[in-house]
Amino acid sequence: MADIVSVRTLLREPDSYLGRSVVVNGFVRTRRDSKGGFSFMEINDGSTVKNIQAVIPAALPNYNEQVLKAGTGASVSVSGVVVASQGKGQSVEISAESLIIHGFADPDFPLQKKHHTLEFLRQITHLRPRTNVMGCVARVRSRLALGVHNFFQSRGFHYVHTPIITASDCEGAGQMFRVTTLKPGEVDFSQDFFGKMAHLTVSGQLEGECYATALGQIYTFGPTFRAENSHTSRHLSEFWMIEPEASFMDLAGNMKLAEDFIKHLVVCALDECSDEVNYFDEKIAPGLKARLSSIAISAFKSITYTEAVDILKKSGESFAYPVEWGSDLQSEHERYLTEKTFNGPVIVTDYPRNIKAFYMRQNDDGKTVRAMDVLVPGVGEIIGGSQREERADVLEARIREMGFRPEDYAWYLDLRKYGTVPHAGFGLGFERFIQYVTGLENIRDVIPFPRTPGNA
Repeated sequence: MADIVSVRTLLREPDSYLGRSVVVNGFVRTRRDSKGGFSFMEINDGSTVKNIQAVIPAALPNYNEQVLKAGTGASVSVSGVVVASQGKGQSVEISAESLIIHGFADPDFPLQKKHHTLEFLRQITHLRPRTNVMGCVARVRSRLALGVHNFFQSRGFHYVHTPIITASDCEGAGQMFRVTTLKPGEVDFSQDFFGKMAHLTVSGQLEGECYATALGQIYTFGPTFRAENSHTSRHLSEFWMIEPEASFMDLAGNMKLAEDFIKHLVVCALDECSDEVNYFDEKIAPGLKARLSSIAISAFKSITYTEAVDILKKSGESFAYPVEWGSDLQSEHERYLTEKTFNGPVIVTDYPRNIKAFYMRQNDDGKTVRAMDVLVPGVGEIIGGSQREERADVLEARIREMGFRPEDYAWYLDLRKYGTVPHAGFGLGFERFIQYVTGLENIRDVIPFPRTPGNA
């Protein structure tokens, strides 16, 4: 009986399958017919960016009625013997002995053999996974998601599922989606489904700290939501966040963990998604592979925010956003530091307290907090994190200063009241990282179904 084999396996182990009977299931990418009495059919099953060619003889009983009507997009099962290819571009092909057509594609199938812009593909998110570029993105996402778990599990971190619905505003920006069963105009939240105002989470960090203070080291990996009316190529309304948190870890340990994590995922992409990285390097972002290879072996530089501002001010560069101490660094500033000053990744620490979240540990200068942002060439910030404030009185004062009610964070303050411990963590937006390893410029192209203002 013939083996069912994926195109990826067949092309990676051609010598193992030469002369063997196989079955390949997939979709027709192209078909061209020869006057010599056979057709060449390129088939892709989604396992790799590459196609397998099947040579279909006209002697097959369904050749005229079906094979000659199986155009781009048709789903097929081809059975035959693997033989050495006579053409260029592939080592083996399938000499077909039978071809089953499971479903023809109507002539108006939008993904014909021509160049399609990414903007066009965003209009057909249900079909775009069948393209080379989106297939590559999906495989990279899948493999790197496993890489995330492998990294933390191998270091003794425990995977924790934090709530999607929360009553706590982690970042304090107020850009949250409200979850309610109240009718429009009703404002008595005691009558609402949860008995209080509730929102979709912007971060699992606060709840993650509960388990970090119990289990030592944890990480979350789940969806987060931001009700930010932004239409830039860097923002989504729904995206996935990875947030490790560790007790007895300070800012230096946090920085080391972040550097190791990025390098692990980069090596994972280079080693286990090599076909996809090569595709992106050739088609999307020339030089991508060299940039990733450099990151994998680079020692990350470290500077303070104050030093970064000084470098930017002395650069002589004309930035769209002025550089002033106390203002947040913009993407153009971050990229200047990584691409022109250091020519590699850099970690910026000790940001002004007034531009950072309430939970970050305050430094003794009263002006800065033990925060860190990891910046990489081509993207800018890819990780944001901090050492957390473990002193209950300082934390409560900061909560009040931010205009929050301490009683809403009583449970969070309890973590400091009952056996407080130094701890730290960070957040990495999974889509932002996928952008980085694929070279794609728009974040809408690295998530299966982008949710953005005006688009769900």
